Amino acid sequence: MTSPTSPQQLYRFLEDRFECAQACTECARACAVRAGLLDPVGSPRQDRVRRLGIMCAEVCDSTCRMLSEQDRQDEEGVRIQLEWCRSVCLDCADAFAGHPGAESTAGVCRACAEACTGFIAALN
Repeated sequence: MTSPTSPQQLYRFLEDRFECAQACTECARACAVRAGLLDPVGSPRQDRVRRLGIMCAEVCDSTCRMLSEQDRQDEEGVRIQLEWCRSVCLDCADAFAGHPGAESTAGVCRACAEACTGFIAALN
């Protein structure tokens, strides 16, 4: 990964990384809970929302684990993971936003997407 050049840049970089990992953890938890609350034998729309929630939880969990690793990481690999996480979170937020009672989960997904976007900017 590109090394920040000043203590302030390093601090902001680590802060963005932590914020993103924390948002991913919260999103994974919220999506898993919300997906579990949906009727597994529901409508096709409910089934899609459930699948998206499970996928979002898995992608966020994977992203959080990647960001928690201490080893040197390939910046491009991290960027790709963050873009994937951001995209899945936005899709999931859109799906949950249209589902009664899931508005708060949609908000958590959007916050995670924003944190991923912020960390991607820190990599530049």
